[in-house]
Amino acid sequence: MDIDVLGAPRVTENGMPIVPPTPESRHVLAVLAAHPDRVVPVTVLAAELAHSAPPGHTHAALQAGVRRLRERFAEVLGPDSVRTPESVLSERPGGYFLDSGGGRSDLHEFEREAGAGYRAMSRGDHEQAARRLRRALGLWTGPALDGIPAGTWLGGRIAALDASRVSVLGQWVEAELALGRGRELRRELALLISSQGARERPDGTYLAALRRAEARAGSGPWFDAPQPAA
Repeated sequence: MDIDVLGAPRVTENGMPIVPPTPESRHVLAVLAAHPDRVVPVTVLAAELAHSAPPGHTHAALQAGVRRLRERFAEVLGPDSVRTPESVLSERPGGYFLDSGGGRSDLHEFEREAGAGYRAMSRGDHEQAARRLRRALGLWTGPALDGIPAGTWLGGRIAALDASRVSVLGQWVEAELALGRGRELRRELALLISSQGARERPDGTYLAALRRAEARAGSGPWFDAPQPAA
């Protein structure tokens, strides 16, 4: 199973996208995808559905969402698969578990690349740091879990991911500037900004980094970012 959450959430099994048929099942899948291969408590999942389910019916909405998701997994697993819908999305003591089966996760890739970049920075290897941190940033295609109406728990998860992204951005800028690549950095920042979704443009953190690069490169601004919609 491949899981993407650094942008619009996307889950695929055997190369086939899992398209949840209801808002509740989509929300459940997004919450589980935000913590793949870990048990997410029933209380968390039910609370996340509280905004859409009638009062007192959140647990019923959760069970319906899980059932719909398992139906989708059954459609793509195939008769010869050793994985079953119940093993892919299993009920565990106190919660539910989304089993990636060792597949790709953009979140895990981001953490791996960012960690390598931080370690390279700590030993003064700015070339390696710049390369790995840029890879980490390139995994983002928009706001984390874009389009999901987050409750308190998922909102906190999204905020933590955004904070990690900002931290990586700051370290990458420092690595590039330490290498004397202010002009190249301006171009890379412009590409990152232009690749973001409409909701993110202009991103204040990226634009602040861009202005720093312009100042260090010794030239005036050249990238005119679009203004946010009213």
